[in-house]
Amino acid sequence: MWTKSGKPAYSSAMIGFLLKKTFFDIWDNLFRIALVNIGFLLSAAIPVLVPSLLSSVPVLAIGIMVVGALWCFVYLTAAAIALRTISDYGAFGFADFFRAVREGWPAGLALGFAVVILSFFAYAALPFYLGMQSMLGIFAAALVFWTLVVCLLAIQYYPAVRARLSGDPRKIIKKCFILFFDNPGLSVFAILHNLVLLVASFFLAFLVPGPAGILLFLDEALRLRLLKYDWIEANPDANRKKIPWDLLLMEEEEKTGTRSLRNFIFPWKD
Repeated sequence: MWTKSGKPAYSSAMIGFLLKKTFFDIWDNLFRIALVNIGFLLSAAIPVLVPSLLSSVPVLAIGIMVVGALWCFVYLTAAAIALRTISDYGAFGFADFFRAVREGWPAGLALGFAVVILSFFAYAALPFYLGMQSMLGIFAAALVFWTLVVCLLAIQYYPAVRARLSGDPRKIIKKCFILFFDNPGLSVFAILHNLVLLVASFFLAFLVPGPAGILLFLDEALRLRLLKYDWIEANPDANRKKIPWDLLLMEEEEKTGTRSLRNFIFPWKD
């Protein structure tokens, strides 16, 4: 995919602006980002830590682990809905977050079940086929592996798609795969970028950027991709391989603006 200037769309204006806007929005909303991350850490502690305290009651421990894990996916989906307002140059409060939980819990549960199914598929299928110790087994294992990779690249959009496009889990999953196959370069870049964010988050106790920063990045990415689809809809005869990103991002650039190092550290002095 190329711009009118002849530069690759994924490596030029759109990617540069995506990184800049995400950084600006995280910096401007550090407190909210940290609060969302703290909430997720507390949520993750339920399935990770609580079952070990109930080892004498295995059924209860397993139940809490399952419910806690599903709640984590509900929380992430609700967080994506709330963080959407930041992408749209707004803000959100506690009431907005609780409203997002009410809106997003069905989709969050569906995401949790989908991840469980994929995890079980990987756990069961890969060792089985590799254990066959034959060319057929290797081929089948490779097929399973790359199927899981494609699913991972597509499913990463799930919270953002729920936040912006649809509440029906089946439609969300369908749109996730459409986004991946139409934007494979962006999808690979996004997952690599988010792995870097996870590593960076480790050194900051997952307070910043953390899961909230990753969700915000994915929402920003989807929001910008929708500009492409709006342009294609308005210009049906245009070459969809030549997206004029410089033109599409002009208004966004004006809203986001530019900043100096002094403005980042001492915004009240500019």
